[in-house]
Amino acid sequence: MSRILVTGGAGFIASELAGRLANNPDNKIVIVDNLVTGFQSNIPESPYKNIHFIRADVNIFDDISSVFYNYGFDYVFHYAAIVGVQRTLNQPLKVLNDINGIKNILNLSKNTKVKRIFFASSSEVYGEPVNIPHKEDKIPLNSRLPYAIVKTLGEAFLKSYQKEFGLDYTIFRLFNTYGTRQTSDFVIPKFINLALRNEDITIYGDGTQTRTFCYIEDNIESTINAFYKHEYINEVINIGSDKEIQIIELANLIKEVTNSKSNIVHLPPLKEGEMNRRSPDISKMKNLLNRDLTWLPEGLKYVIKVPQKLNN
Repeated sequence: MSRILVTGGAGFIASELAGRLANNPDNKIVIVDNLVTGFQSNIPESPYKNIHFIRADVNIFDDISSVFYNYGFDYVFHYAAIVGVQRTLNQPLKVLNDINGIKNILNLSKNTKVKRIFFASSSEVYGEPVNIPHKEDKIPLNSRLPYAIVKTLGEAFLKSYQKEFGLDYTIFRLFNTYGTRQTSDFVIPKFINLALRNEDITIYGDGTQTRTFCYIEDNIESTINAFYKHEYINEVINIGSDKEIQIIELANLIKEVTNSKSNIVHLPPLKEGEMNRRSPDISKMKNLLNRDLTWLPEGLKYVIKVPQKLNN
């Protein structure tokens, strides 16, 4: 039996991950979340009764240390973090406090003989693009945003602990992932909710900035395969899609898929936090997934079929 900790497990991606790990009856899953941005309704159920939820804050040592010492984990998926462009811009000190959580997880993992840590990093570590596509071995270190700095520092901590203590890791640099549990302050659920109500869809700037969007199933399957196949140990993996789309094209696509009468309204560009392009090299992810990625229009249809699950 593998004892697995999933931090931030009441959030969008980590809850889906925990549910998939729990499909294996040989896994015992402990989810930790402080429910600041997560939802208890996201906590998955398992027919094997092998999921246990603990409300705790990984940034507080006394909260998380007792969890480690009581359960003795084999593996840790560290996904707890303050996320979302506007939220991280508005709460920079809370973002920086996540450094404490990273250090707590690493020190406790080292001291309790955790075999491997899986860390949810972010595309934001690439800052303003220098090289397209973004390759895992090239980080320009030109972003001043606290969120990007924390994720970059987290990666540096993982690599340092591996070098000094032999604590293995895999870093997932997550690019925009979407699915039914994503909160409505992210672009795809926001646009879908507005389109379904035929309300104005607002875009920052002229909408020519590009992003790539990864369906949650592609993200989770790649992650799970890295875990079970013991691949990419002590490496970084971009998790996303390599199909760029302009934000204005995304808005029009969502209008088309929802048969919406919404108007597209342009707002002034964000003063910070809005990168012009995002396009990862996902060669490693494709090797893990070993199938075609979900086509964006198809993924949108999956989400729109269950709009009531979109968290507001």
